[in-house]
Formats: sequence, structure tokens, C-alpha cells
Amino acid sequence: MSFVESASRAIAPHVRAGNLVVLESTVPPGATEAVVGWIVEERPDLVDERGALTFRAAHCPERVLPGRILVELVENDRVVGGIDEESTKVAQAFYQSFVRGVCVGTTARTAELAKLSENAFRDANIAFANELSMIAERLGVDIWELIALANRHPRVNILTPGAGVGGHCIAVDPWFIIDAAPEESTLVRQARMTNLRKTEWVIDKIVRAAEQMDSPVIAFFGLAYKPDVDDLRESPAVVVVLEVAKRLRRRVLVVEPHVDQLPTELTDHADLVAAGAAVERAEMLIPLVAHRVFEHLRDDTEGKTVVDPAGVWS
Repeated sequence: MSFVESASRAIAPHVRAGNLVVLESTVPPGATEAVVGWIVEERPDLVDERGALTFRAAHCPERVLPGRILVELVENDRVVGGIDEESTKVAQAFYQSFVRGVCVGTTARTAELAKLSENAFRDANIAFANELSMIAERLGVDIWELIALANRHPRVNILTPGAGVGGHCIAVDPWFIIDAAPEESTLVRQARMTNLRKTEWVIDKIVRAAEQMDSPVIAFFGLAYKPDVDDLRESPAVVVVLEVAKRLRRRVLVVEPHVDQLPTELTDHADLVAAGAAVERAEMLIPLVAHRVFEHLRDDTEGKTVVDPAGVWS
């Protein structure tokens, strides 16, 4: 929130009566009201003699997918929440001027919580899949067959488990809800803890498998937080590679075709190599991210020890 406050105070000298101030960043509930407060602190003249604001303010959370930003900016529905009814109307008119989707009006706080709820919903569904994968292994059941069978039910859609949850949204936004309502956020908090636990579980599984071998060369495939992107923010794959290398006290190989260099925390523990070199050199192969470019390697894994938490080659 320090960044939001800094931006609010920075624009305050330029705000004029009748202007519309819009916050799109994903923020905790109440942030838009805080923005108004910071602007007014800098510019008390923007409040009239009756105590009413002379400018408008609203929250309209972004809803775009990396790689399709300019398309989804226009096509997607938008939630528009003003700090008062007039702000909502003005903000709706602004967005409807270029958005082909529906611009739904609400309050600022509801709009803030709506965006957080979307990502917390995803986090909870992924947590179920991740927890189920740990249960299945304990019971000696193939998780991929289990999910395929369960999903034959017309109202069941279990997601694909993985090494955890990463990215700048799903792995972060639920904490805003937890912070705002800690006593009520039991399920939201548990989903976060389950997904964090899955990363530790994957690390433990890899280390145990490596310790059963004679100092194997280990190659990891994928560092991004999700398939087919170059974004490493909050990626559980980075955590897995780092912790496995530390616990086994050896350098490992990493294949990530979407980046040109490793993040700084991995440079002392891993070497970035091409996929072919990794398969040739390593006895142990660990796909962490289901990049499409890894699919053709399935036939090259024969004779190798494979730990596949994301079901890339399963």
C-alpha cells in the first residue's frame, strides 16, 4: 500500500474539481477510500463548504491475461465501484466508452473484494487438487487416473495439481482477505497453507528419491509460475530448485526456454541448460511446469528416474 499512497500523493497536486481518479491495482478492501483520504490530505481544497468531494474516485480492478492484455482490456466485463453513486456513474461511463463487455456498477469496497475473491476462489480450487494429490500418494492411488475418473461426473472439475501456486495474483491476493477479516477467513487461509505445504511436499519427495540414488545429476524443467510464460514471480518452481540444491548440497541443471538467465537466488546453485543437454546429462528428470515445448521429451525419459508433480509426462 505504500506504493498506492505514494502515487496518490504524487497526483494530488494535479487533481481538479470534476476529475475522475481510478485505482485499478489489486488492493485490500478500503484502499480506494484511503486513496481519497491521501489526496484530500494534500488538497483540502477539493472538499467544498458542505464537506462533499469535488472530484470522483472509483476502483475498477484489471481483468487481463498476460499475452492477451490489449484484447481482454476491451472485450472483458468490468466491475466498477465508486466511493459514491455519482463516482460509480462517471466511472461506468468512462469505461463503457472503450469496453465492449458489460461494465457493472457497485461500491468501491465491493469491487475490491470481488477481485480478491476471484483469485482466492482459484487458490482454493487448486488447493483441493494439491491436497488430493498428497492423499492419493499416501493411499497408493494414481492421481492422474483418479482426477480423470472423478471429472467424468458432469458437475465435477478437479484442477491439475502441481508444485504449489505462484504468480503475482493467486499466491498473493488471498492474504489481503485474510488480513482484512482474519477470524472469518478460515477456508481462504487454509487454501493458502495447503498450497504452500504442497511445495514443501514436492521438495521432500524429490530429496528422498535422490537420496535413494548414487549422487544423481538432477535436471529441472520449468521455472515460470505457470505454463508458457516467462514470469517467475512467486514461482514455486524456483523455491523447489533452490531448496533441493541446498539440501542435497550440489548444483543442479535447469531448463527454462522462456528466460535467458537464472534468477539471482539460483546462480550459485544451478546451471541453465538446453533441454537436450539436460536429458542427456541427468539421471533424474523433474518437470515442474507444463510448458508445451516439454511435451516432446516424454519419449526421452526412458531409463531415467522421473518425479513429475505437475503431470507433464504422466
